[in-house]
Amino acid sequence: MKKIEGRLLGIDQGSVLMFSDFETGGIMWTGTGPRVSRRKIAFSEAYGVPPAVWVGISMWDLDQKTNQRADIQAERITCEGFELVFRTWADTRVARIRADWIAMGPVTGPDDWQLY
Repeated sequence: MKKIEGRLLGIDQGSVLMFSDFETGGIMWTGTGPRVSRRKIAFSEAYGVPPAVWVGISMWDLDQKTNQRADIQAERITCEGFELVFRTWADTRVARIRADWIAMGPVTGPDDWQLY
């Protein structure tokens, strides 16, 4: 559990089209075996410490002739952003993926100050 001290909680959110490989013949649509797509996400404002980040698939378009395998995660979370990572493997054919995310954590306010 993350415990947040202070009085300001920042909540940021977004939606990202990870890829649309069926249009371009990209690796998620035409390839096999382990495949990965990464997108850097910047928060609208920096957090005081790295926030908790939740990600989920909000739209998926997969070939119905193959098994549907997917893994989505937030990696390399910093105060400024994170990396959104989608993975698939084996014979799965993924045409498109859109992911939504929410970040929550402490932010600094106008009355906060730091000693250097």
